[in-house]
Amino acid sequence: MALIMKNACESCTKTLAPHEVAYICIHECTFCPACTKEMTFVCPNCSGELVKRPCGIDAQSNCSL
Repeated sequence: MALIMKNACESCTKTLAPHEVAYICIHECTFCPACTKEMTFVCPNCSGELVKRPCGIDAQSNCSL
């Protein structure tokens, strides 16, 4: 199952491009760096740890898996 790259912070609604730094929990709640820091890296929805999400892949990249 692929990671869903959400395009907005769930707290402040800031737009997040796939290549921008964003943080996610195990349930893929997504937050911008500023909101994540304010929440002390804890998801307000599940109390899970917020970690940096992987960078988005551009349209020209191909995965060989």
